[in-house]
Amino acid sequence: MLAKISLQAITTWALAAAMIAACTVASAQNYPVRTARIIVPTAPGGGSDMQARLLGKRFTETMGQPFVIDNRPGGSGIIGAELVARAPADGYTILFGTAQIAVSTLLLKKITFDLARDFAAVSQISTAPQYLMVHPSVPARNVAEFVALAKKNPGKLNAGSSGTGSANHLAIEMLKQAAGISVTHIPYRSGAPSIAALIGGETAFTFSGAVTALPHVRSGKVRALAVTSTKRTAAAPNLPTLDSIYPGFDSANWYAMFLPTGTPAAIVSKLHAETISALKSQEMRDFMTSEGAEMVGSSPAELAAYVRREIERYAKVIKSADIKAE
Repeated sequence: MLAKISLQAITTWALAAAMIAACTVASAQNYPVRTARIIVPTAPGGGSDMQARLLGKRFTETMGQPFVIDNRPGGSGIIGAELVARAPADGYTILFGTAQIAVSTLLLKKITFDLARDFAAVSQISTAPQYLMVHPSVPARNVAEFVALAKKNPGKLNAGSSGTGSANHLAIEMLKQAAGISVTHIPYRSGAPSIAALIGGETAFTFSGAVTALPHVRSGKVRALAVTSTKRTAAAPNLPTLDSIYPGFDSANWYAMFLPTGTPAAIVSKLHAETISALKSQEMRDFMTSEGAEMVGSSPAELAAYVRREIERYAKVIKSADIKAE
């Protein structure tokens, strides 16, 4: 009798599981059926915000449901990322993340998620190099001259950044390690005062993204010496890469989309396909060109592997430089 009851129970459970699985597959195939949110862990107006808005606009047009942007700045990207990590794995809460989140997970102690474990990769959207820039008064016209100057004046050149643990701070530390130079790091509250300090001559050099850097380079207020990507950028094709001087130097910022772990594969695949389609649009291409960014459009597997490599690389730089969160 017990064996019979157990068999009936097992059969009932199996049927229930099959029905739930069928409903899940049907729901994934019909995705989306309601409004979805794209969480941007930065304030409105920045590069990640603008890219997310263009993608959200495109998704709304092609998938027939609203994809709204929800800006959640703060905590170096952690506030927005935690919101997505805790969200239901149903495809309706999407993270538009950047390299800064990967760095923050290594520096900040009270993190409730793991970027590699708690997020399903969708696609890397783009990558944007930083520019190594010096004040015009610095007597260096190229990287070799700059490094020679720094070696002659150990600790005397001030290097500004947008804060301890920021992408441009890590680039400064990478240059110190690669070139064997000693400089004085001066962290500012954000990118704007850091650039203002460089223009005003308070600092000798800094690293910054194309949107911030290029207008000042073109006006002659600062001088660009190199870019941090492994390939030359179309926005400034005459600038060498630091990788060509110090092999392995790569400090480009990246932008990518993630979903909570456990999101049905069908939803991940559909969102990935829609992302690749959106990246082919002329509007997105024009924006990337204006931003000095390069489109990527990787597969979920490629993004997951890339994030793991980035975390390992950042961890080595942070450990070697003994960087501590403020």
